Amino acid sequence: MSISDEFAFIKAIQPQRLFHENKVVGIGDDAAIVDIEDGFEKVICVDTMVEDIHFTKKTMSPKDIGFKALAANISDVAAMGGIPLYYLVSITIPTSWSQTELQEIYEGMQLLGDEYKMDLIGGDTTSGKALVLSVFVIGKIEKGKRLLRSNAVHQDVVFVSGTVGNAAAGLDILLHSKQYDDCLVAHHQRPKPQVTLGRLLSEFDRVALNDVSDGLSSELLEIAEASRVDIVINEEILPLSTEIMDYNREKAVEWAMTGGEDFELVGTIAENDWPMLVQKCENQGIRITAIGKVQSGSGRLFLETNEGNSEIKKSGFNHFKRS
Repeated sequence: MSISDEFAFIKAIQPQRLFHENKVVGIGDDAAIVDIEDGFEKVICVDTMVEDIHFTKKTMSPKDIGFKALAANISDVAAMGGIPLYYLVSITIPTSWSQTELQEIYEGMQLLGDEYKMDLIGGDTTSGKALVLSVFVIGKIEKGKRLLRSNAVHQDVVFVSGTVGNAAAGLDILLHSKQYDDCLVAHHQRPKPQVTLGRLLSEFDRVALNDVSDGLSSELLEIAEASRVDIVINEEILPLSTEIMDYNREKAVEWAMTGGEDFELVGTIAENDWPMLVQKCENQGIRITAIGKVQSGSGRLFLETNEGNSEIKKSGFNHFKRS
């Protein structure tokens, strides 16, 4: 292991304060204890990032890696309409990483965690051949307010927040291009989860929701399959940023559909509730776009273009897909 003493390292990354001090027993015992108040259900998720698969030192700083690892989990909580509260970190450390770099990973997580008043309450540290970072997040959601993929029904409006494809474009710049765009690169290195929008959506009676982690087509297909409906979206109204169009107009739609890691929210809502959602988003300065409709069906996704409708099969990143 590249650190000189495991227990000294744990002490070095231990938070100096807790946002929820009266509700948590954190680092220092064999297990953390958390208290969720009455009227709420726990939201629990975990995500793992592996060196040279999800990130490299060539494209991300240690702080970026930590920031993004926590962002992926906060985004999953946002997709349930929840409030993120606590996180735990399991890290496998190779000798190629210095203690300074490792502490910067935790600083990146703290940078984002502090924004949402989240407490680091535990984890595990081991040695290995590649850096592996697993982040486990605990949040809460009011009882009965579950924004499940299976909630979509016929005639719902299909929507997505922000713009899509930027993270994939940012990665393309870092890997292949001499043309640099700070906005696109920032979307790849430090994407922002949409917790505020998730909370707004939890105010409605029925919403189906996913976060855009694996690409727009993959997330919409998961909703269609879980709800046993068909979804039709219109290519012409996909929200694409000026930056992505300036960088590579030809690949913009492909990156939006399959690129992933935008961590925007995509979902469906009752047609009657759509105007109210638009108003709430305007009040909060959140961009949201209606991109299609839900139809009765069997779990398929269609893209409407000038040449007609074409069925979209599941694509995006898959760890176990063989070429």
